[in-house]
This record gives sequence, C-alpha cells and structure tokens, in this order.
Amino acid sequence: MKILHTSDWHLGHALSGKSRLEEFEAFLNWLAALIAARGVEALLVAGDIFDNGAPSHGAQQLYFRFLSQVADSPCRHVVVIAGNHDSPSLIEAPREVLQRLEVHVVGRPRASVGEGEDASSLEDEVLSLRGADGAVELIVCAVPYLRDRDVRLSESGERFEDRAQKLVAGIGAHYARVAALATRRQDEAGEVPIVALGHLFAAGGQVSEGDNVRDLYVGTLAQVPAGVFPDCFDYVALGHLHAPQKVGGSERIRYSGAPVAMGFGEAGLRKSVCLIEARRGQARVETVEVPVFQRMARVRGDWEAISRELKALLAADESLWLEVVYEGGEVIGDLRERVMAAVANSKLEVLKIVDCRLAARVMARAFEGESLDDLSEAEVFERCLLAKAAKASEEKRAALRAAFAEALFMVRTADTADESIEGGAA
Repeated sequence: MKILHTSDWHLGHALSGKSRLEEFEAFLNWLAALIAARGVEALLVAGDIFDNGAPSHGAQQLYFRFLSQVADSPCRHVVVIAGNHDSPSLIEAPREVLQRLEVHVVGRPRASVGEGEDASSLEDEVLSLRGADGAVELIVCAVPYLRDRDVRLSESGERFEDRAQKLVAGIGAHYARVAALATRRQDEAGEVPIVALGHLFAAGGQVSEGDNVRDLYVGTLAQVPAGVFPDCFDYVALGHLHAPQKVGGSERIRYSGAPVAMGFGEAGLRKSVCLIEARRGQARVETVEVPVFQRMARVRGDWEAISRELKALLAADESLWLEVVYEGGEVIGDLRERVMAAVANSKLEVLKIVDCRLAARVMARAFEGESLDDLSEAEVFERCLLAKAAKASEEKRAALRAAFAEALFMVRTADTADESIEGGAA
C-alpha cells in the first residue's frame, strides 16, 4: 500500500488576527495534487484538522472540498482522527455520508475505561480497508486523542504524579487492546500491513516556540514512551507535535508535523508530509517537503539591527509577514511608529511587535500591538509572576510554575460538557 501521512492542519488558524484561509487552501490543493501524482492509495490524517472546536464556515468548506477532491483521485481510502483541538462530535457528524466516499472518521474512542476486554466496542476504531476486489488490503487502528476520562478511573486523594502515570498506562493499555483486535483481523486477512494513528505527546518529542504544545506538557508530564506502540504496527502515524520527527529514532513511528507554520517561532522550520510504502513487517518512508505558501520571518535585536534587517528585506521586494522583537537597552517610546514607517508602501506586513523591555512591567500594560489572543496561558502566568512575585526566590517561583503547570494540565484533561471549549484547548 502507498500511504500518505499528514496531520495538524489547524484549518481556521489566524496569526495575530490575520486570516490564513488562502494559505490553507493552497496547501490542500497541493496535497490533492500530490496524492494524484504519486498514486497514493490511503490518506491518514492524524488529528487537529481544525484550529478549534467550533471552526468557521470557511474552514469547514475547505475541509469538505478537499475530501471531495480526494474522492475523485486514485486514493481509495481516507482515515481521519480527531485531535485535541477538534470537537469529536463535529468530526463524526457527517460520518455516514463520508463513508460513502471511503472516508472514515473517528472523533472519540469507542471503548472507555472500565468496559473490560469487549472487542466489539473497538470495532469502529480498528478498520479493515478493502480493495476493489473486496479483499482486505490494509488494517488501520484509528485511535483519536485520548482524554483523561477515556483511559483511567480517577481516585480520591491520588497524587498528581500518580494521575499522570496512570494516564500514560491507560493510553498504553488502549493501544494494546486495538492491536490485539488488529492482529486477529490480520490473521484472517493474510499478508496485509497494520498501521496505527494517534494524537499525543511522545517522550523526547521536539516542540516549537509558540506552538502551544510546550505549555501543556512540562518535564515528563504525560509523555508517552515509544514502547506503548506494539510491534505489530508496521507504521505509526502521529499528530500533535508540529515539527516533523521520528519517535525514539524509529523509522516506523513518526510525526509528519504541521504543514503550515503555526507561528513565527516555526517560520524557519521545514514542513513535510510522509509517504509510506507499507507491507506486512516493513514500511519504507519518504518525506515530501511542503512548499511555503506564505513567507514569514522574525526580525529581532536592538533598533540598529532591526533597521538593518528591514532594509535588507525591503531590497528583496518579497511578500512577507513579520514579527518584530525589540531587544535593545534604549527605551523607544515610538517603536511601533518607527517600524511601520520603515515598511510603509512595501510588500512587508508587520503582524506583531514585541518590546522585550516591557516584559518585566506589570500585567496591566500589554506589549505594543498585542492582545490577550496573542498570549498563551503560560505567558499570562509569567506576567502575573513578574508582577506579583518579582522578589520571590527562584526556588519559590519554580514551585509556582510547577503548580500552574499541574493546574493547566488538569483543566485541559478534565471532563467538560462543552466540547467547543475542549476542542479549543491547546
């Protein structure tokens, strides 16, 4: 089977208030063309289709238009799982209609903790994909983002460390159960490969500045070791981390990474998708670089360095989105005016200006050109820490950061009746 692995599209994501629908449309058109040109037979999308649980009409339109394009291509199967940004209900709402197009969507796990070893509850998570002759040609373990409530039972008075360990153990147990069912299917089908999908944080994973992943997982908190994926999986297609990478150096366990830079911290990161030729017991992987559809850059330093770099970019005469980070010692009261005057009547568009001298000031005063939407929860907490505990010892501040990380983790993995809030969490 020729398989394509991608993830973390984040359709609907805006950068400092700037819509990126045209950029996402260009990527999806490129992806559809790649599928047709390379004869891809199965497409795996490992979560975070949308940027939040209540995506705009424009974002949903791009998604369904792309699925329609793929249906007209040689690609016989599409498997989509929900990530932590997605609403499980929204992903699964068109399930029956999409199955007519051989598009399989899994928004939530089919077996919750406490259900025992009843394999029938996992039927919709373990897919036997059939070719034109009706024979099974690929088995897919489509495991969506697993929330705390999906994989472990809470206990009164348990320590936070125990909770995190049980969460990792629960994720491992879930994969073991789907693997057991998949191998039984494989014994019946013959020499067909098994691939698995997942949306999680693998131990040792590389995160990017500003991708909102680093704020959720601190130290070894809820990081899943590569050993939780059984050897019967010929390939494991992961989503959640935005940098393309192998897990534990394994060729068969990979993050494809986000195809579009989610922030200026990812601006220099090469983006790619994974093209896999899979057969039982073997997977050969080729990474295919994704073109840059909207160039962006971060300009930083004192005013002299910023001015010099802006002049060089102006001379290049290219369309570019910019973040300007002032790190000089001089107080510049008209920083925004200077920057905007420097790029006036050019193809350079400044989306964000950060004055690092203001970082130690009180919370009430925002960075120039910055709104609350520009800040992660961890950045807001750091502002509070600087304002309220500036004279505290580093040991005490470290303890406060650890307590905040625990609270943030508990909130993001807790049950909630509002899936749109769930989907919008980082």
